[in-house]
Amino acid sequence: MRGSLGPNKTSVRYLTVGNNHAGRRIDNVLASELKGLPRNRIYRMLRKGEVRVNRSRVQQSYRLKAGDVVRIPPVLTRVREPQCQAPEELRRQIECSIVLEDERVLILNKPAGIAVHGGSGLKFGLIETLRAARPKSTRLELVHRLDRHTSGCLIIAKDRETLRQLHKMLRDAEIDKRYLALLGGHWSGGKRKVTGTLRKNVQRSGERMVEVRRDGKLAISVFVPKKRYPDMTLVEINLATGRTHQIRVHAALIAHPVAGDEKYGAREFNRKVRGYGLKRMFLHASRLRFKLPWGDPVDVEAPLPQDLSGLLVKLQHVQ
Repeated sequence: MRGSLGPNKTSVRYLTVGNNHAGRRIDNVLASELKGLPRNRIYRMLRKGEVRVNRSRVQQSYRLKAGDVVRIPPVLTRVREPQCQAPEELRRQIECSIVLEDERVLILNKPAGIAVHGGSGLKFGLIETLRAARPKSTRLELVHRLDRHTSGCLIIAKDRETLRQLHKMLRDAEIDKRYLALLGGHWSGGKRKVTGTLRKNVQRSGERMVEVRRDGKLAISVFVPKKRYPDMTLVEINLATGRTHQIRVHAALIAHPVAGDEKYGAREFNRKVRGYGLKRMFLHASRLRFKLPWGDPVDVEAPLPQDLSGLLVKLQHVQ
């Protein structure tokens, strides 16, 4: 049941979740239902309990189930000016980063420095830019996310059913995701499996963090050393789960922080790699492998971008 709309104010609405929204995150559904509302406003509504699912509070990561009843509160809106176009250079950069596309999915080699969605002062993220560039593709949705300063493979679904199936495959660990990262410290031995339950939004000095907590969600990362340098190691990481900041927190947990990680990393190590020219976090989503029920197997690799590969060349000559 939908309430009537005034010129600048919505009424309370109740949305009964059908198959088209089942499996989607509540924040993404709210973003599509409340077009133009900033993401930080949506997150604030969830934190304050203004949005309810089956009369209960939920976190922004809650995945809706068929039959859930979502209360969408009244929202004050402004008369919006005509939407400005995404910068042409950004549109061209994103279009040039596409590595695979068919009628249902699109995979990009996301450049570092581009947020996957707008908000927090950003008018355009990757998904908004893609939608603006392809006005006839009305159902483009992020299947998963990468941090703004992380580069590499990112999956976009072109319809709700594809999104639902890919989300299920992620939950069932049917999508093989590999990352490359430069870690601090001398790595002893070979492959190492790290298990630690992670909890999001832990307040530390006014900053929201992810921490290893007993009441967190299970997270499993497998680190495989690929090349050793003086006091640092290039590793490949296979994620058995996909928790927020999982690689960064697990790397810090085993005292091998990710190079350039200002949130969970080591200050002295970061200062050292900046001296070699590193200007962002050394974390890259390098490979995706999966098989969709309706298509051929997908095996996509994204080579290290120049800023990261160039750093490794420099490290080869360090004694």
